[in-house]
Amino acid sequence: MKSFARGAWTAILWMWASPATLLGLSAGCIGLLMGGAAQRRGHVLEFHGGFARWVLECMPNGQFVLAMTLGHTILGKTDAALDITRDHEMVHVRQYERWGPLFLPAYLLASLWLWLAGRDAYRDNPFERDAYDVSDPGDCNAEE
Repeated sequence: MKSFARGAWTAILWMWASPATLLGLSAGCIGLLMGGAAQRRGHVLEFHGGFARWVLECMPNGQFVLAMTLGHTILGKTDAALDITRDHEMVHVRQYERWGPLFLPAYLLASLWLWLAGRDAYRDNPFERDAYDVSDPGDCNAEE
């Protein structure tokens, strides 16, 4: 019974985060057609190279972006980039599980609010601060 309940809960979390996951799966599948690769880590699919790399490089400050999470998918520039960023990106997976389809609008609105307030739209974003707290507790986001 315990395993059934866990499986049911996992299915609910997947459905709740599915709009973003579908975007990630679409980008990942295009990436596979363009020479990229995929791997499964737990209940997350990771894609790297190909289209995933191109998408990340086209983002603002793309030369510094190593990976991005969309629901239960993570797009990375390379396999090594996924290894480096996995802990950070897994925090975003859990955030998608918590916020579901509201995550992307909430993330973007938080970034916009911070930018309008003259702060760093990425580093000061509470979603990113949570991820950096887990993945790199010594990061520059710590209160000074």
